[in-house]
Amino acid sequence: MPKDPAILLSYVNTKLRDEFPSLSELCAALDADEAALREALAALNYEYDAGRNQFV
Repeated sequence: MPKDPAILLSYVNTKLRDEFPSLSELCAALDADEAALREALAALNYEYDAGRNQFV
């Protein structure tokens, strides 16, 4: 996964839109730490919205 937070945001939201029905499924499939991902994107003031299935 990309290290740059802005690129990570775009990457994750694209994956959520096109391939995964939830953040937990994305993290499981990519063997990613969900808490670390949330923390990295929170640094950009983005939070995961489960209803929209994206970081907003």
